[in-house]
Amino acid sequence: APRLVDALLAAPPSVALVGGVRAKRQDSNAKRQASLWANRIRKKLLGDDADDTGCGLKAFRRDVFLRLPYFDHIHRYLPALMIREGYENRYLDVDHRHRETGRSKYTNWGRLRASFSDLLGVMWLKSRSRRPGAISEF
Repeated sequence: APRLVDALLAAPPSVALVGGVRAKRQDSNAKRQASLWANRIRKKLLGDDADDTGCGLKAFRRDVFLRLPYFDHIHRYLPALMIREGYENRYLDVDHRHRETGRSKYTNWGRLRASFSDLLGVMWLKSRSRRPGAISEF
């Protein structure tokens, strides 16, 4: 994660997020396939540039993040929301390790249920946003 922070600090002001991409994932085939399809669908519907929004390693500008609406599972949608705010994203490969202890509380179906309503909400937000740089006068 320090590499992501360093990359964000070195990036131009137009970059608001540096996200991790899990290289050589250590997950089951079912989990990798579900993630692949979820990322494809999300990218198609939201027009973002992230290949792996399920990776929890992200560094982002605090000032931009605090302007975003809060909702659970926002990490999956940060790239799309940063683009909506008029910023760019960058990505770096990160190591991925197999879970050594405990069990995930999520299943593929659980992740689908948790993220579906959020996806619809972000689609709605994007449809209601002004273009970056647009100025409204009343």
